[in-house]
Amino acid sequence: MKRILVLHTGGTISMKENKETGEVNTSEKHPLDEISAMLARETEIEDEIIFYLPSPHIRPDHMLKLGQSIHERMAKKNYDGVVITHGTDTLEETAYFLDLFLQTRKPVVVTGAMRSSNEIGSDGLYNLLSAIRVASCDEAQDKGVLVVMNDEIHTARNVTKTSTSNVATFQSPQYGPIGITTKTDVFFHHKMTRYDSYPIQSINKKVSLIKAYAGMDGTLIDAVRESGVDGMVIEALGQGNLPPDTVEAVRRTIDHGIPIVLVSRCYQGVVQDTYAYAGGGRQLRDMGVIFANGVTGPKARIKLMVVLEMTNNPTELQHMFS
Repeated sequence: MKRILVLHTGGTISMKENKETGEVNTSEKHPLDEISAMLARETEIEDEIIFYLPSPHIRPDHMLKLGQSIHERMAKKNYDGVVITHGTDTLEETAYFLDLFLQTRKPVVVTGAMRSSNEIGSDGLYNLLSAIRVASCDEAQDKGVLVVMNDEIHTARNVTKTSTSNVATFQSPQYGPIGITTKTDVFFHHKMTRYDSYPIQSINKKVSLIKAYAGMDGTLIDAVRESGVDGMVIEALGQGNLPPDTVEAVRRTIDHGIPIVLVSRCYQGVVQDTYAYAGGGRQLRDMGVIFANGVTGPKARIKLMVVLEMTNNPTELQHMFS
């Protein structure tokens, strides 16, 4: 019999809808109550509440505490896998942080819900059941942190929330899910080819995320730099370009020893140093801007916060993001 540790952090999966007002808020009802009996013959479940927070309240220090809690509990007891319930707004960031932080080959699965436990069409219990089945699956080992929602299995690196309310909100644009679940089985059809791992002990760096737009100048970049950040992520236009009036602010930021990581605001494709005009990717790379491929702006921010705990050497940072 497999032994699965379920850690709860809050979110819609642990909330109820007020039928009179339509408000959704925290509830005393435990989301696992109806699942224990369903899995009693095949899985031993131990569960614990780590936080009871809506996901917009989750900070990087919460993510670190969650990761450390997983290490501590797995060192004390031989669990076969871990499931984390989490609110969906920042689920992808927590999952990606754990993917970068955790040092385990065993399955770690993050799940949540788009509808609270007493809403019509509630998806929480089913997602939790699916996540436990994936965490119990031998094939889920060595695949990094996974996100299981709506019968699909996604990698923490590629998954993102694509809709504000649709139960099929979690998708991996350009890559797709690496597997699917059914009521009785788990199927994988892809595997990860590389992993990053950073065993940090703290996460205190301040990193800001800026989104580029037409006609943008350097005012915002200068203001963020002067606020005392340790790093900056910019969601650039297209393949990795910025309006020309931002260039000098970018240069000033790099000259101050503050790394800038560039991603695209497009949800598919990669950033490249293709264009050589003012503000083009070629000029930005020559100035020392770090190009990050395959992650969104929020995830690039999480990764920059993590790696800055280890180094601020531009060459090493470039290698970590390449």
